[in-house]
This record gives sequence, C-alpha cells and structure tokens, in this order.
Amino acid sequence: MSTDLGEFDNPAPSRLVVRQQQHPEGDMPVISRFLGLTIVMYWNDHLPAHFHAKYGEYEVVVYIATGVVEGRFPRRALRLVLEWYELHKDDLLDNWEKCRRHVTPDSIDPLE
Repeated sequence: MSTDLGEFDNPAPSRLVVRQQQHPEGDMPVISRFLGLTIVMYWNDHLPAHFHAKYGEYEVVVYIATGVVEGRFPRRALRLVLEWYELHKDDLLDNWEKCRRHVTPDSIDPLE
C-alpha cells in the first residue's frame, strides 16, 4: 500500500449530490427595495437574527437586535439602510421568525 499523500485515487466515484431544499419563493425573499437598495433575508439562516442589504456589488449584514453591521457599503447608502432599520425593527424580527419557519415574510415599506 502506498503512503504517498500527493494523490487521491477513488476507483468508485461518489454520486452524492447535496442540494439545499428550495423554497417556492426562491432562495432569498426580498423584504424591501428603495433608492437602489435591496433588503433580503435567507430562508432558515444562521443566528443571530439579521438581514442583508445589497447595493450594486456591495452587501452588508445588519444584526437586528444590536444594529451591528458587517461588510462594506458606501456611507450614504449605509445611513439609509440604518435609518430604515430603526423604523422597522419589530417588522424585521417578525419576518426573521417567518423565514426561519419557511413562511413567506411580509413586505416592509420602503424609506421615503
């Protein structure tokens, strides 16, 4: 038996295919859209409760309980996201729970 770890020989290729369960509404429900921003949540996403804000090639995660932001975003766009977040914390938590249960979340009014 060879102990050469440089190659892996698998005479019977695996046919195991892992697929995430698809939701009829798609992979990420859009919660709101405004001023070029898109707010989404993923089905059954990891804790803590959060949402994703997208703007062009930028994306941030905003944690609902704390308002902590992870990611890169233009300052002006981030200010708009955080202003919207402050107005809709309760709605966001309700939608988080719905997404965790694979229930279609409610749309949330855009920032005007």
